[in-house]
Amino acid sequence: MKSLHRLLIVVGMLSMTVSIQAQATAAAAGGFQVTKITKSMITTPQYSYSGAQQYQANQREQWLEVEVEFASTVEVADELSLKYFVAINGKVLTGEVTHTNVAAGKGIRSVMYIPPHVLTRFNLNRPVTPTAVQNIAVQIVQQGTVKDEASLTRAAAQWYTSLPQTPGFMLNKNETPFAPLYWDRYEQIKPASH
Repeated sequence: MKSLHRLLIVVGMLSMTVSIQAQATAAAAGGFQVTKITKSMITTPQYSYSGAQQYQANQREQWLEVEVEFASTVEVADELSLKYFVAINGKVLTGEVTHTNVAAGKGIRSVMYIPPHVLTRFNLNRPVTPTAVQNIAVQIVQQGTVKDEASLTRAAAQWYTSLPQTPGFMLNKNETPFAPLYWDRYEQIKPASH
């Protein structure tokens, strides 16, 4: 029994090593690798200020936050775009954000948001829950070339191409009320005017 237990531990360790080596090889081949996609339903941040009427945001309405964590073996990428594909109710909302000065490392993050009213619209005016989002895919693109792609849940490669795509409804962090938050968590966003 002990021998079987030890054998299972060794097999498990070997398979983890092979998986880690495969991931490292993939990142080295393209220079970039999506390592994690997280979806969260969050409320609008509340700010306090003086000098004008203060209004409370409706805390029952929730934004969809899609955070991507990735790794880079490229010393510094002057520009790096991340393309987001979010499936809701059989349609795919698309968005893109371009980051600048992305240094090599692990745990590099990007984020995009979908506003509450957009979620309600594409969910056919039904209450929006985390399960309303059917899947999410993210591509890392450098100089027009896709360097890596991953999906939140297991699916065929480029599953989103078979569904109707709707651009213009996803917002990068600088276009939302979350703009002043977490400056050091996410990569610098290239301003639209540049």
